[in-house]
Amino acid sequence: MKRPPRPNAYRDHWSGELGPDDEGSEVRVAGWVHRRRDHGNLVFVDLRDRSGLVQLVFHPETAPAAHAAAHELRSEHVVSARGRVVRRSPETVNPGLPTGAVEIAVEDLSPLAGALTPPFPLDEDGPVDETLRLRYRYLDLRRESMRQAMELRHTLIAAMRSHLGDRDFLEIETPILTRSTPEGARDFLVPARMSPGTFFALPQSPQLFKQLLMIAGYERYFQIARCFRDEDLRADRQLEFTQLDIELSFVDEDDVIDLVEGLMTHVFAVGDFTVPPAPWPRLGYDEAMLRFGSDRPDTRFGLEISDVGDAVRGSRFQVFERVLAGGGVVRAFNAGRLELSRAELDGLSAIVQRYGAKAVAPIYLADGGWRSNLEKFFDPDQIAAVNLALDAGDGDLLLFVADRAEVAAQALGALRLELADRYRLIPDGPHHPLWVVDFPMFGYDEAGDRWDPLHHPFTAPSPPAGETELSFADPGRLRSRGYDLVVDGNELGGGSIRIHTPEVQSQVFAAIGLGPDEAEARFGFLLDALRYGAPPHGGIAFGIDRIAALIAGRDSLREVIAFPKTASGSDPLTGAPAPVDARQLAELSIRTT
Repeated sequence: MKRPPRPNAYRDHWSGELGPDDEGSEVRVAGWVHRRRDHGNLVFVDLRDRSGLVQLVFHPETAPAAHAAAHELRSEHVVSARGRVVRRSPETVNPGLPTGAVEIAVEDLSPLAGALTPPFPLDEDGPVDETLRLRYRYLDLRRESMRQAMELRHTLIAAMRSHLGDRDFLEIETPILTRSTPEGARDFLVPARMSPGTFFALPQSPQLFKQLLMIAGYERYFQIARCFRDEDLRADRQLEFTQLDIELSFVDEDDVIDLVEGLMTHVFAVGDFTVPPAPWPRLGYDEAMLRFGSDRPDTRFGLEISDVGDAVRGSRFQVFERVLAGGGVVRAFNAGRLELSRAELDGLSAIVQRYGAKAVAPIYLADGGWRSNLEKFFDPDQIAAVNLALDAGDGDLLLFVADRAEVAAQALGALRLELADRYRLIPDGPHHPLWVVDFPMFGYDEAGDRWDPLHHPFTAPSPPAGETELSFADPGRLRSRGYDLVVDGNELGGGSIRIHTPEVQSQVFAAIGLGPDEAEARFGFLLDALRYGAPPHGGIAFGIDRIAALIAGRDSLREVIAFPKTASGSDPLTGAPAPVDARQLAELSIRTT
C-alpha cells in the first residue's frame, strides 16, 4: 500500500508500512486496537489498519493524558494516535512483524469509537463456527486470513484486467435484468411491477450478450461478471458468483487456448502459484473419463483406471459376465500397497454406491496370484493379463467395478479421489494444469427422454472423428468444440467455439427438443442477430471465486468471498431470504400459496 495521498486529522501514515527509515519522524496513525498489554507503568497497544500492525507505547512521564486514556482501551476500539517513531531495543525487536523493529511513542491519543467484546477472537485465526463467522462477517473480515484472501482476490482481478487491457480487450457490462432462458440451472426470477404476470431473470452467465457483442463487431470483450444460479450448494458453489467472461471473434480453439494460457500464466505468477510453463497438456474427454473417471481429473497422483473387460471376458465369475454381456464394462485401478481391514474394504462399496455402482470387488496380489476367494473364477492367463494391465505386483490392492461405462467411470473416479485424500497420496509437488477437450456435444437424459447439451446449446458441434459431414441424425455421435481448463482436479473455466449461423443453431435447438416456434419465442433475438452476419467466435468463462480459493489454498469458496451464503443458501448476517410485506406482493400482482 502507498501512504495516504492526503494526510488528514486521523492519519498521515499506514501502520503496517513504518520501519527503521521512519525513525525520528512524527506520524499520526489510525485503526483498531488489536491487542493491549497493560504493564502498569507502560501500556503497549498493537494498532491494526488494513496495511498491518504497529506497536504503540504509552509513557506516563512524557504523555500522561495519553497514558491515562490507554488504560481504558479494549479490543477493537477505534483510535487515532500521534507520536514519534523510535527503534525498539534489540531484545524487544519482533522479527515476525514487518514493523517489528520500531514502535510509536504516543504523545496524543484520540479515541474515536468504542466496541463491544467480539463474539470470537479477532487477533488469532483459530477455528470458529462458520455460522457465527457469517453472522458477524464484518468482524470476521478483520481477521488476518480473511484480509489476505480479499487482497489476493483483488490482486488477481487487477492482473486479469491489466493483461486483457494490454491485448485490446474492451471491458463491457451486460444486463443484470434479462429474460429467462434454459441454460442448465434454475433462474432467479424478478417480477416486473410495470408488466404484471411477467418476469425478468438474473443472468446465469452473460453468454448470449457476449455473443451479441461479437455480432456487433466489438471482437474482443471481457467482463468481471456477477452471475446467479438457483441450485443446490456445496463447498465449490454459491447462488451468486463472479466470473471472468471473455469472448473473441475470428478465432478457433487454438487461438482461445493460447490467449488463456498467457493470461493464466500471468495470474498464477501474480498469485505466487507455481505451474509448468505453457503450453499445457490436452486430454480428450473420453480418455479423461476412462483413466481418471472425471472430466476434471486430478493428475497429480496415479491410481489410473483401466478397462480390463477384455482381459476377464469369458471368466466363470457371473457378475462380470452379465455386465459385459449387457454392454457394460469392467474397470479397475491399482491402489498400491494399502493394507485395509475387512471393515475398511466393505466401506469402499459404500463410496461407489453413491454413484450408482453396486459394489467394489477388492483383490490383493500375493506370489503373482490373487489372494481372494474370487481367484477360482479366473484362469491364470486372465489373472496375468489383469496384473499386466494394472502394473500390479505382490502386495498391491486391485479395486474392480462392473457396471455401465458412465457409472463405472464416476464410481471409480470418486473412489480414486477418496483414497488419495484418506491416505495422503497427493504429493506436495508442482500443480498440474491441463485442458479437457473433445467433449460429446449431447448427453441423453433418460428421465426426460431427450438430448441435453453438455456445455450449453450455443456451443458449436463438430462431426465424429474421421468424418467431415455435420449430421444431426444421431445427436449422440456429435462432438463439441468445447474446452475446459482444469488445475489439480478443479475446473477453473470452460468455454467453446460458438455457433455462428442460424441454420446450425436451429438444428441444435431441434436436437434438444425445441421446435421452431418455441425456439423463436425464447431465442428469436439471437436467431435474428445471427441472420445479420455473425463472425466465427468463441470464448471462455472462469470462476474467479474458484481461482482465488485454489491459489489461496482454501477448501471453500466462502473463504474468498466477502459476504457469501451458507451451504443452505441463507445469509446469517442480513437474515436473507426473508418474507416481504403483503403490500409489496400486491404491487407485483403476486400471491404466495
